[in-house]
This record gives sequence, C-alpha cells and structure tokens, in this order.
Amino acid sequence: MSKCFSCLSVLLFLFLGCQTIAQNRTEESIQTRFDTPEGYKRVILKSNTFASYLRHLPLKEKGAPILDYTGQPIPNQNAHMGVIDVSVGSKDLQQCADAAIRLRAEYLWKEKEFDKIEFHFTSGHLYKWNDHKKGMRPVVNANKVTFVKKATFDDSYKNFKNYLNWIFIYAGSISVNKEMDKVTTNQEIKIGDLIVTPGSPGHVVIIVDQAKNDRGESIYLIAEGYTPAQSIHVIKNTNSPSLKGWYKINNNAETITERYPFYTTNVRRFKD
Repeated sequence: MSKCFSCLSVLLFLFLGCQTIAQNRTEESIQTRFDTPEGYKRVILKSNTFASYLRHLPLKEKGAPILDYTGQPIPNQNAHMGVIDVSVGSKDLQQCADAAIRLRAEYLWKEKEFDKIEFHFTSGHLYKWNDHKKGMRPVVNANKVTFVKKATFDDSYKNFKNYLNWIFIYAGSISVNKEMDKVTTNQEIKIGDLIVTPGSPGHVVIIVDQAKNDRGESIYLIAEGYTPAQSIHVIKNTNSPSLKGWYKINNNAETITERYPFYTTNVRRFKD
C-alpha cells in the first residue's frame, strides 16, 4: 500500500507541476511587459487597428538575445529591452525599413486587407501582393523594372512571405520615405508612424506604443530591425532613465536612440 501511495504522490506532484508550468506560460506582449512611467497612461485604441496590432505584438522570453539571420547573437545585446516574436528569415533581407514593412504587411494580411498590401521599390515601381499571387514577378535591368508572369496562382501565406522577400530586396528607407505621408506636428504622431532617415545607408524605426500624461504630452515605445537582418526588437532609452525605455519625440529636435541618432526627426505614416 505504501508503494501505491508513493506512486500516487509522484503522479499528483507531476500533475500539479505540469499545471503550474502551463499557468506560467502566459504570452507576453508589448502592452503587458512594459509599464508606463509615473504620470502617464496608455492611449485608448480601437480594436483591429494597426496601432492595436503593434501594441499587442508578442515578445520572446525576457532576456532573449537579438539574433541575426543565421541564428547567431549579434555583438550588441545592450540596446534592447525586448525581442518581438516575428521571424527574421534565413537571408540578409529583413533589415530596418523591411522590419516596418513586415509588420505593416502582416497586419494587413491578418485583417484580410489584401488589396492594401503593396509597396514601392526604390526605383519607384509599385509591386502589389495581388499581382504577385497571380504569378507576376519583377525583372530588373539596371533601373528598368518590368513585371512578367512566371508562376501560377498562389495565395498561400508561404507565397506571401516570398512576396515580402522581393520587397525587402528592392525597397528601403528611400522608398518608404517617398511613399509615406509626412507627419508635420508633434500632436499628430501616433503608433504605427516611422522615423526615417532616407539614404544608403539610412535607418528606420517604428513606433509601437504611446502613452500620455495629464498635460497631453506623449511618450512612445520604439522598435527596429537593423543591418545585418536581425530580430525586430524594442529599443532601450538610457538617455532618459525616468521614462523607463519610452521616448519623447519632437519633430523639431533630434531623436537619439540607443543604436542610431536621428539628427532630423522625420516622421512618416503608411497611407490608409
């Protein structure tokens, strides 16, 4: 009997242990992990919006390193406070502007807004998902781009990812700067906006959360991809420790992030 009792005790321990592990497997998001500084509250968002999608992006476990496209940790692991659980791919393609494009495209895919999934190449040519899924592919000769039917119809998610790879190859900070609307006042800046330095190289970051104080002053969480292609991550802000990683953004001033100085704060917005 004592042997049976011992077996039952072990089984009960394992059952309760598994329950505890399951209960601890709560998926963290940008909203749940990052508190607002004292005096600030997150702005209220409508559901199913791009802003809400970004705020609820899932995060990898605390302390997760930034990995490059080969799966190796990058040298600088001190500039981020969270890694967004979005794949990087196995090629050096999804860099800074591409990370913002990826998040925008994934949101539109999730909402089945397929007609809106379209991005310009740096050359100015527009490549639409609706054309790609019908088999159209870009043929690039110097600055001349033509689109030729080379494949059969395929509207799968796998083919959607292939489409994004084409965008990552031929789009960048210059193209997103051209195709996006300029945000001119500080009061207009919101989640989903990008800060862009167009160039080769340039840089792009994306606003993934926003909070306000009683005076109506906003602060923001910022995420980025980088070169080489690597995990999309939420950036620290060690220049303003009291903001707990959040940033103040001013169109008339610099925005100095942990890994890149935007000497001109050029805020851009995806067209609706």
